[in-house]
Amino acid sequence: MDKEMEMPEKDEVTKADNQPLAEGKEETNLKSDHTSEEEDSSHSEDEEHEEIDYSNYSKRELITALKELTSTGKYLKIENLVNDIKAHFDEIFGKEKDEALKEFLKNGGTADDFQYRTSDDDKIFFAQYNDFREKKSQFLKEQERQKEKNLIAKNQILDKLRELVDGEETTHSINTIKQIQEEWKSIGPVPSSQNRNLWASYNALMDRFYDNRSIYFELKELDRKKNLEHKRELVEKAEALIKVDDLKEAIKSLNELHEEFKHIGPVPREEQEPLWQKFKTASDAIYDKRKEFYEGQKEVFKQNLQLKEALIVKLSEFKDFSASKIKDWNAKTKDILAIQKEWEAAGPVPREFGKEVNKKFWGLFKHFFHNKNQFFKELDEIRLQNKNKAEELIAKAEELMKSSDWQDTANKLIGLQQEWKKIGPTPEKVRDDLYNRFKSACDTFFENRRNANKQVNQEFEHNLKAKEELCKKILNEASGSDLTESNLEKYIAEFNSIGFVPRKNMKDILAKFNESVDVYINKLGIEGGDKEEFLFRLNLNKLQADPNSNRVLNKKEHGIRKQISDLENNITLWKNNLEFFASSKTADKLKDQFDEKIQKAEKEIEKLKKKLSILREF
Repeated sequence: MDKEMEMPEKDEVTKADNQPLAEGKEETNLKSDHTSEEEDSSHSEDEEHEEIDYSNYSKRELITALKELTSTGKYLKIENLVNDIKAHFDEIFGKEKDEALKEFLKNGGTADDFQYRTSDDDKIFFAQYNDFREKKSQFLKEQERQKEKNLIAKNQILDKLRELVDGEETTHSINTIKQIQEEWKSIGPVPSSQNRNLWASYNALMDRFYDNRSIYFELKELDRKKNLEHKRELVEKAEALIKVDDLKEAIKSLNELHEEFKHIGPVPREEQEPLWQKFKTASDAIYDKRKEFYEGQKEVFKQNLQLKEALIVKLSEFKDFSASKIKDWNAKTKDILAIQKEWEAAGPVPREFGKEVNKKFWGLFKHFFHNKNQFFKELDEIRLQNKNKAEELIAKAEELMKSSDWQDTANKLIGLQQEWKKIGPTPEKVRDDLYNRFKSACDTFFENRRNANKQVNQEFEHNLKAKEELCKKILNEASGSDLTESNLEKYIAEFNSIGFVPRKNMKDILAKFNESVDVYINKLGIEGGDKEEFLFRLNLNKLQADPNSNRVLNKKEHGIRKQISDLENNITLWKNNLEFFASSKTADKLKDQFDEKIQKAEKEIEKLKKKLSILREF
């Protein structure tokens, strides 16, 4: 609140109407009154601001103070305060730079190599300060341009006034002179080199006007009465401000009343001093109220000091905080920033303690964020490594996405997807792009496979219908009399040549086919070894319908060879045993049994070899 009370001290208030008027020369007083107004107007930007102690302000508080002052647009009024803020900021900046240099030298650096890197707060402050200087310069230039325009406008008014003074007296001329006075007063300052001559010309013409017209004194008296009424209204408004609780608003309104009061113009002589004293008394009451407010702030400053010391203790608990997860750092950061808000809301402390508490608090504050920045720096390195891993997986996926080797490629891509899940965090700015690229490569392959499978499934359904028709055909022929082994072999070969059926129908169609073949075989009536050989051959033909027929046939061949080998080994063993039998009835009986076994085994070997030769045909 107190930073915005731009009000002069009560003993410095200008009194535009307090100068006594010379007897019989009221037109000269008009000139004096206008001269006073012009000088006040030209120096309105030089009105002093209340002094504020910035010595215990932090850099952010100085930035906020500078921003608030600059936003007022009163560049000349705030210049001293801005320079004071700049001096305190430069002091803090210089100390931080010296500390950085000492640390640089301590770590083995040389002064010539030292380059100080300004913080974000430094950049914001200097940008704001340069913006203030630029705006002040523009403001002054604009003022000078405006003064030149005002000079032209006032010279034009002087021309009008000359025409009026030299013209004949009319009722209309009285109204015109009032308009000229209002226009003259509303125009603003002119270049100082032209000011005195301009006012001399204006007052001389005004004197001539009123000297030439007998109505002058009557007109002046009427003006002063109107001015008196207006100023009394302003006094009443000033007295009402004493009851306003918002001291900042009251001071602002009082400033505006003083500005309006001094520009109204003269009042009757006997009313000047009493009216001014009444206005001054109302103003003094508000000043006293402000003084009382500042006295009361001393106790508030002490309470603020206790609060800030407690916040320093609270902040010191975070000094050695460490975590391995971002959410933990973010949670603590929220706590830290909440403490910072409490600190900024606490308000100023007694000047003698300001630097010490600020140094402690902001030292702990910076220490926490230094540790946090170190964590994120290490995390960034890990994320960069993970980014490289992700790029490698994307390259592999993109190489595979056009493949038509569905099963093998699908397994490889699934493996890449499992690796992707293990990568860990990547840089946030490329995270979505990396994922989308990897997903796009995988989706491209699996979409191609789905489209290919649709065609295959249609073909499998067609094959299923063909095999079902063939089973019906075999059963229909089996019910007749024209049955041949060659026809049955042809049907089996046809069944094997048709191709695959949907996986869910494989067992059913194979069972239906075997059942149809068995019915056909039974109706053929083949007997003995021929039947056994025929059935074996048919069995091999049916095996060819199996998707794993090569593996099954190899396994069957291996089994037959093992049977032959086992039987041959048994025959050799039995023959060796026969040599140990002596001549007797019991021994002869045993010999006959072994001979019978050997004969059966040899016959079985012949059958197996026959099967083996048939198997080789497939």
